[in-house]
Amino acid sequence: MPKRKTITELLREALADAESVRAVARATGLTHVALARFLKGQQSLRLDLADRLAAYFGIECRRTRRKGK
Repeated sequence: MPKRKTITELLREALADAESVRAVARATGLTHVALARFLKGQQSLRLDLADRLAAYFGIECRRTRRKGK
């Protein structure tokens, strides 16, 4: 079974594939600087900002049952 990507990995991929980081910043209300630093791995995002970015890119997460529970 392949390893699932983390939310951070999914957000960075989506941001890297975006037409423009500035356009994403304008659309989401996040700063261009924060997004650029996040993309480079120099900074993480607060959860509320990660939620906003995930919603913009259509990234959803779901809870799964742990094995043995």
